[in-house]
Amino acid sequence: MPQRERPDFIRQIVAEDVLSGRHGGRVLTRFPPEPNGFLHVGHASAICLDFEVAREHGGRTTLRMDDTNPTTEDPSYVEAITRDIRWLGFEWDGEIRYASDYFGALYRMAMRMIEDGFAYVDSLSEEEIRAHRGSVREPSRPSPYRNRSTEENLDLFRRMRAGEFADGAHVLRARIDLASSNMKLRDPLMYRIRHAHHHRTGDEWPIYPFYDWAHGQSDAIEGITHSFCTLEFQDNRALYDWFIDHTRPASARIDRTPGAEGGGGEALGSWDPRPRQYEFARRNLDYTIVSKRKLLLLVDEGHVSGWDDPRMPTLAGLRRRGIPPDAIRAFCRQVGIGRADNRVEIATLEWAVRDALNPRAPRVLAVLRPLEVVIENWPEGEVDWIDAPYFPRGVDAPPEGWPGTRKIPFTRVLYIERDDFAEEPAPGFRRLAPGREVRLRHGYFITCRSVERDDAGGIVRLHCTYDPETRSGSAPDGRRPAGTIHWVSATESVPMEVRLYDRLFRVSDPAGGAEDLRESLNPDSLHVLTHARGEPSLVGDTSLVGDPPQTAYQFERLGYFVPDRATSAAGATTDAGATTDVDAGAPAGGPLVFNRTVTLRDAWSRREQMDGARHADSREARPAAEERSTEPETPGVDSAREARDAVRRADPTLRAAFDRFRDPLGLPDELADLLSGSAASVRYYERAIRGGVDPAAVATWLVHEVRGAGGSEGDAGALEPEALAELVGLVLERSTSRAVAKSLLARLVEEGGSPREIVRREGLGRIGDAEQIREIVHGVVAAHPAEVARYAAGHTGLAGFFVGRVMRATHGRADPAIVRKLLEESLNDAT
Repeated sequence: MPQRERPDFIRQIVAEDVLSGRHGGRVLTRFPPEPNGFLHVGHASAICLDFEVAREHGGRTTLRMDDTNPTTEDPSYVEAITRDIRWLGFEWDGEIRYASDYFGALYRMAMRMIEDGFAYVDSLSEEEIRAHRGSVREPSRPSPYRNRSTEENLDLFRRMRAGEFADGAHVLRARIDLASSNMKLRDPLMYRIRHAHHHRTGDEWPIYPFYDWAHGQSDAIEGITHSFCTLEFQDNRALYDWFIDHTRPASARIDRTPGAEGGGGEALGSWDPRPRQYEFARRNLDYTIVSKRKLLLLVDEGHVSGWDDPRMPTLAGLRRRGIPPDAIRAFCRQVGIGRADNRVEIATLEWAVRDALNPRAPRVLAVLRPLEVVIENWPEGEVDWIDAPYFPRGVDAPPEGWPGTRKIPFTRVLYIERDDFAEEPAPGFRRLAPGREVRLRHGYFITCRSVERDDAGGIVRLHCTYDPETRSGSAPDGRRPAGTIHWVSATESVPMEVRLYDRLFRVSDPAGGAEDLRESLNPDSLHVLTHARGEPSLVGDTSLVGDPPQTAYQFERLGYFVPDRATSAAGATTDAGATTDVDAGAPAGGPLVFNRTVTLRDAWSRREQMDGARHADSREARPAAEERSTEPETPGVDSAREARDAVRRADPTLRAAFDRFRDPLGLPDELADLLSGSAASVRYYERAIRGGVDPAAVATWLVHEVRGAGGSEGDAGALEPEALAELVGLVLERSTSRAVAKSLLARLVEEGGSPREIVRREGLGRIGDAEQIREIVHGVVAAHPAEVARYAAGHTGLAGFFVGRVMRATHGRADPAIVRKLLEESLNDAT
């Protein structure tokens, strides 16, 4: 997947500032998390931006804990945050800073603002302040306390600081503009009374600053030059600037503040350097939530085992799952920085993980659901130790600390994957079956002679023979078995518990309230397999446990796995939402525990279309026969990408197609690779784009959406290439929504037909009638009075909530632009 070459708009701004000499060419950024939870994958983008932009210009980045809310913050979160930042590969400048370091300076500046007439003490209650708030169309009503004298305001604020008043008795507000169209500027709150113990300052302060007051002034005190934050703070920028312009640096006496690098004189706004805020858009990851409140709900209700549950999007969870930090950094670079919120397919993160792990993960053999195999012509008690490479061909040198090879024991009794045997194989099945010969990975050819069953009729054992002339992986007579499967020795292998983690949510956008969130949870997000077996080399490598980036393994044909921090399976099967393959858990002090990091390929989109979505994970561990048939197994090749590369090397026409798809069509490497993996996929794709529909859009739908509907790049069932192009065209021309188009795909793959005709016949086109949408909008607004009140109080981010409700009511068919326009009108009328 190609890296982004053009600098994003943030980097362009910083580069221009440095070139023009602003701030004397200095670049000082900061990362300011609130220590009230664990960092998540969304924070990773901000961390990379803050630290990498500064580094690119020889600058520095500080770490400041925004600890202004004593009731939700804890030192344990500070420790977790610092641990995660260092794990991600960054080191901040100097000591950790805290907003609480500046409480004294902030108080002194607020006192001077009162003297200058820019702040006053308000004695209205929270409810009364809200009632005076007005709406986006009506100015706020002034508080009866807005015109208190300077002396009275100073006296009350000093007494607030002294702790004389109860919580909620008074607040300090900035005096700005009650008629401003920006609700943030309507006399915002600066301080509230809160008699609460602070994790650093103890009970010294009974008043605490609000975010908007503390944030910008802390930047100014520290001498920050560029302050980056996400797009929801765009309206706050005007307030950020107002506070900077209406404070006097000298009043802060920041020379008394450790680590402060800002400065200035007695004049208003004379900060040097003057910090400036820049906003960038969130990149929302599919099948993921990053709201701390919702993540806390998952933890508190037991849907996950904790903040570091490997299904969680927290950096602690990703680390425990075995995702290396360089993969997260690569992912952040790939999705980039933009000005508009956007959703990112989780496959992009998974691609980055596979790309990072593939060259450095040692290959080992493991069997997740064992089926016993007895080699009838192998001597009892004899062990053949076979040399096997840890790394595939093409790796220049093993990662530091790893030998090139290890020894695998071949014995009379083996285990193979239960799903690698079929008594009555379906067409295209190329693994073991009665009378069929297969190659054992790194081992001999074996042939199944008979099947042994238990009293219930279940298969418990296979009786096979081996060919002693095939130890090298090839036969003297040149015959080649149809398939290669993995295995372990039954007597020499080690017991393991394997935890197969999957996406925590069933839907790509798990939005809504707590109840919607619960309903969206994926009941199959964790399977615990307690009878798995691994080759004995894993025991020798357990000294590496605890350093996931160095100990990620590729279990051949299964995926990437990492040792868990747990050392036994005791209690491991009690995680909420987990299922086990046996009734009893492993004994305490028992087997190794491995977490699956990621599969070798994306099998989710195909699975989510299958009935019930409750089938065994082995379908994911190895592609089904009909899916595998388009990607031939190649001896010595360890990944699907390498297999396609091998096919292209052998077929110049496929290589030419790969080059053609990249240039001039401009497809990313990942799409070009998948679409040029077989002659069938090349023919299908080129027929689809023949009519002139955007090649990149068709490629994306073919690779990501057609797969999810049960097809593949070269076989889309009854969906003709021209019909796929027609469907994509309907979306691009806005004749129907993407959601509707996706819902049609499975039907088109199964039955075929014209997408345009189906959309016309069944009324699935985009709703563009403003009056029809207006009626739905009014109904949604009327049904959510609490949210309307919050919107009127300045929580304009709720506009997205209302848009989502309208789109849900129209099954995704309403024109979003019309929805947004009518919602703005309706919300203004309602407030």
